[in-house]
Amino acid sequence: MMPKKIMAPAALLKEFALTKREMRRIIKDFHGEMERGLCEKPSSLKMLPTYVDRPTGNERGAYIALDLGGTNFRVLTLELKGKGRIAGLKVMKFAIPKKIMTGEGKELFLFLARSIKKFLLADRARLDKAIDLGFTFSFPIKQRSVASGDLVVWTKGFEAKGVVGMDVVGLLKEALMREGLSGIRVSALANDTVGTLMARAYSDPSCDVGVIIGTGTNACYTESLEKIKKLQDLAGRSGHMIINIEWGNFNKLKATRYDRLLDEATDNPGCQILEKMVSGMYLGEVARLVLADLAKRSILPCGSKFLAAFRKPMSLKSEYVSMIESDRSSGLSKMDALLNSLGVSGSSAEERMLIKSACGIVSTRAAGISASAMAAVVTKIDPAVSKKHTIAIDGSVYEKHPGFSAKIKNALKEILGRKASRIRIVLSKDGSGKGAAIIAAVAAQKRGRPDA
Repeated sequence: MMPKKIMAPAALLKEFALTKREMRRIIKDFHGEMERGLCEKPSSLKMLPTYVDRPTGNERGAYIALDLGGTNFRVLTLELKGKGRIAGLKVMKFAIPKKIMTGEGKELFLFLARSIKKFLLADRARLDKAIDLGFTFSFPIKQRSVASGDLVVWTKGFEAKGVVGMDVVGLLKEALMREGLSGIRVSALANDTVGTLMARAYSDPSCDVGVIIGTGTNACYTESLEKIKKLQDLAGRSGHMIINIEWGNFNKLKATRYDRLLDEATDNPGCQILEKMVSGMYLGEVARLVLADLAKRSILPCGSKFLAAFRKPMSLKSEYVSMIESDRSSGLSKMDALLNSLGVSGSSAEERMLIKSACGIVSTRAAGISASAMAAVVTKIDPAVSKKHTIAIDGSVYEKHPGFSAKIKNALKEILGRKASRIRIVLSKDGSGKGAAIIAAVAAQKRGRPDA
């Protein structure tokens, strides 16, 4: 039998609540930041040109894709068959040693090239075969063309020396030449968000938005060339280009005292405000700060044990929050077992309900902010939402956090009413891999190669 539900204090509910009016204000402010970013005016949204448009779905040929965005580096090959069909997908993962992540940049790119060589040898492929490659590089870059971009700053534990400010495609090309892989042409550079959009758009012409909600969060969308004022050489040209929004840095959001505490304790205070309210890296920490406050105010009776178990910042991981919210067992027994394993023993069923309620408040706000940002992007493309739009989405929070996707869809209905039915959100798995190959295909076709 489930215990009587104890709700979190009304003041907490109010502090995290997102009303329809508030979500519409977010959309208005988001539009303003997008416009300023496109004109290269001061904005919390970078609005970075990617120099690539969506695929037609008719691209053909064999391609290599690289996916570098964490401690595991992936190499893929696949064949595009046209009409949105993909065949022959092969993948190999390579764990990047810590000394490579933090050593000399040239050694990191040599590691990538040697991994590609191992993959090709294992696949019994010719090392001198001419083939186009798409490179997903999920770190902040200033892109200068479809196949060039300078690293702005390392993140995710990478500190390889001599790379910041350098063209990462150029560094990869040098490493490929040193390993005798002269037939490989690096045709495209992209981040995982763009890859997510491209992977879905190859088979779905209505897909014009890509979103990541995982450890971090970001989005991209297709914009008319005439509206990208920062690229003056495009003036008067027709067509579209995908824009990497970098929406994690959006800062026109109502912050709670818990958000301010979290932000002040990070290495980048004042930056990545949306990301700190939405992404998997920070959801657990927001919940920890809320629960610690309830414990200190004796609202959470088992508070002393909770404070002892979770005294360190970031100690309440987002995966624990997911496990807590997913528990539907009698008396929340699964959550009890989790808390016991983490050092919070002897909690009552009522206390566990309070903890679950508080976690739910944090994740519901994250979903509401995500939905508001998505609505802002779609209405930037199509103000009246008169057409059908597919949002390709990937990331552990969206895919695995209990109820998160449903909360986003409910918030979109609240914001847009019946028009929300014209927006379809589709999980686009492995976009950072397959999408990179599709971007390479689009780039190859654009330069008129016969195999494009």
